[in-house]
Amino acid sequence: MVETYAVLGNNDHDLVGILQETRMLELGGVRVALVHDSGATKGRARRLYRRFPNADLVVFGHSHIPVDEVGEQNQILFNPGSPTQRRSQPHRTFGRIRFTGGRVQRRHIEIVD
Repeated sequence: MVETYAVLGNNDHDLVGILQETRMLELGGVRVALVHDSGATKGRARRLYRRFPNADLVVFGHSHIPVDEVGEQNQILFNPGSPTQRRSQPHRTFGRIRFTGGRVQRRHIEIVD
């Protein structure tokens, strides 16, 4: 079974009041935070850690720029990019994350085209 989770994006006007702006989940024993906009690149790791200090993984979007990096206190920061609107990026992308045994076992950003 595939489970789907989403948070409110800046163009999701019809979903205001339906989707949350942020969401905390536990997936496979991993504490995951979801947020659309992580803010400016500069200071992102510190800002996301302050906002989600209990998250092992923060998944974000908005910029459509793929990001897979380790931030403050080994918190994983992951932006899968966009499979539909590449904007300034050379490719459309999406992300895959595998959770096993309470850990992020594998994460990967894949190119669509």
